[in-house]
Amino acid sequence: MWAIISALIEGLILGVIARLLIPGKQNIPLWLTVLLGLVGAIVGNLVAHLFGVADTRGFDWWRHAFQLGAAVVLIVVITPLWAARNKTGP
Repeated sequence: MWAIISALIEGLILGVIARLLIPGKQNIPLWLTVLLGLVGAIVGNLVAHLFGVADTRGFDWWRHAFQLGAAVVLIVVITPLWAARNKTGP
């Protein structure tokens, strides 16, 4: 249960920071921000493992940078798709 709660908190933090780094307004709901932050965390961890920097002594700066970068890319890609989806409604 704690793993789920901590994953949601991590997704929220990554998603919000990613949205703050992107210029302009991202018109997506909070739940989508959290979801994209979670996916960004997973993708960032995979990339960090590929580069061999997933587990370092001290604070894992590289792993967190990859996670944040993945979250930023996901939000940049998904935001226009979300807006287009909402405009084609009835």
